[in-house]
Amino acid sequence: MRSKALGLSPIVILALAVLGVPRVIAHDLRLVGPAVNALLVFLPIAVWLAVVLWKRVPNPFLTLLAVGVVHGILLGLTHQVLWSESFGDTPPTLGGNLAGALSPATEAVLLRTFAFGSSLLTGVGVGAATGAVGWLASRLIPATRR
Repeated sequence: MRSKALGLSPIVILALAVLGVPRVIAHDLRLVGPAVNALLVFLPIAVWLAVVLWKRVPNPFLTLLAVGVVHGILLGLTHQVLWSESFGDTPPTLGGNLAGALSPATEAVLLRTFAFGSSLLTGVGVGAATGAVGWLASRLIPATRR
């Protein structure tokens, strides 16, 4: 089922968002160097743009913002799942005046909550920026006009 407002089905939105998960895994587990990491960052975004322009969605900004929101959720969930593997025996802690002020469990919940929120904001930001480029491209490239 295709969403009329987004121009893509929820499954396609999810599939596009999933394209960014390998980079999260590779980053958290330190599996790749900078060149491969850059490819894993920009290739999914290029695919997002290509699909939106190819499918001629009614509002590329809104569609890519939706992809970005789902991507942010997946980013946050993946970071949470890989938290222990990523940080090992030295998880992040609060510093400064807050160092030691909270129980370790409360501090962990707080840090994980903010990490998830940061991931969500990152996804929204990437979706919005990519959506702005998609919106502009859809107006400048004649082949993508309805």
